[in-house]
Amino acid sequence: MRNYILDLITSKEEKQATIQGWIYRHRVSGNMAFAIIRDSTGILQCTIKKDKVDSKSWKNAEEIYIESSVIVSGKLVKDERAPGGYELQVSDFQTINNGEPFPISKDLSDEFLLDVRHLWIRSQKMTNIFRLRHHTVNYLREFFNSKGFYELPPPIITGSACEGGSTLFEFDYFGEKAYLSQSGQLYAEAYIFSLEKVYVLAPSFRAEKSRTIRHLAEYWHLEPEMAFYDWKQNMDLQEEMIVEVVQNLIKNHSSLLESVGQDPEVLKKASAPFERMDYEKAVERINELGGKMEYGEDFGADEEALLTKGYEKPLFVHHFPKDIKAFYMPEDPNKPGTVLCNDLLAPNGHGEIIGGSERIWKYDELMQRIEENKLNPKDYQWYIDLRKYGSVPHSGFGLGIERLVKWVLNLNHIRDAIPFPRTINRCYP
Repeated sequence: MRNYILDLITSKEEKQATIQGWIYRHRVSGNMAFAIIRDSTGILQCTIKKDKVDSKSWKNAEEIYIESSVIVSGKLVKDERAPGGYELQVSDFQTINNGEPFPISKDLSDEFLLDVRHLWIRSQKMTNIFRLRHHTVNYLREFFNSKGFYELPPPIITGSACEGGSTLFEFDYFGEKAYLSQSGQLYAEAYIFSLEKVYVLAPSFRAEKSRTIRHLAEYWHLEPEMAFYDWKQNMDLQEEMIVEVVQNLIKNHSSLLESVGQDPEVLKKASAPFERMDYEKAVERINELGGKMEYGEDFGADEEALLTKGYEKPLFVHHFPKDIKAFYMPEDPNKPGTVLCNDLLAPNGHGEIIGGSERIWKYDELMQRIEENKLNPKDYQWYIDLRKYGSVPHSGFGLGIERLVKWVLNLNHIRDAIPFPRTINRCYP
């Protein structure tokens, strides 16, 4: 019967056990061999004494490679010197696949590790990142389920842009022009007229020629839409969501956070309330701190880093100028020229993790904005129809999963927040 490593260590029971996994570390010294074996739950040190196993087991243990797959049996005993405080004293050592010498050894350059990403994702650091990503997405889903939201899928193939034509991946669709989706938002808006509170979680694609530590050409996009929500309720929901996810990660996965370099005590400071700053004031603050920004410009990475300097929790910036935001965002009648929207910026230079707004719900206003943005109404006819039949005020936002993971785990680069990153210069492996 197979035992999982985490179950063995947490049971704190000395007993006979059999584990299956891969060689993480290995060395031979005289008549002793030491192998640290990993499975999906953790690592366990195994000691193999030549006089305690048969000749085949010793040969296997002596000639094994890093990342070879094995089945190992023996007695689990307490040993404070071993990782996790236990080791397996081996009685039988079987090789499933010995393979070849593992290519990742001395060369740990970024480009090489990206070239062999299919192998590098086995590393303990990447494994722990992906564990935490999994928990993060689960907590997001749990949050929305607890609020009565429904999850529905959006199409990935679309006939029109959502955010901007210059960042679309275009391809031939049976003789017609089509695009990879930039966002599922417009389709999520269609769902609210039956289910009221919905979210989509799907990949989005942006053909941005950006070489930064926070841009991907393909990323996972969480996009809730809520009927009868205004822009302030929208921000309240974003804040509550972020706080709940972060606190659950701290409560249940502190050791995992520490393993990837994040201090749970630092992350704990991301508690409500988050400061809410008007765009105009944000521009003034950036310039006070040494930036050079004109009113009407959008934030770049440098501006976001300046703006969040000294912050220990995310910061809301709201009321951006209409001209730099999407066509579906409504103008604030009390502050003409600005729209009822927000960006949520993570501290320590991690930048924007959420963009949200009220949505234009009146037919005439939407048509005017489509004309102002020089868009073809035919491309958006189905979206325009939503404003003809029982339209209601509504709001929504988009959260980049990888950007959230990058901040929460304090990663240096967004490419480590996804198993196989797609960037301007990489679509392999």
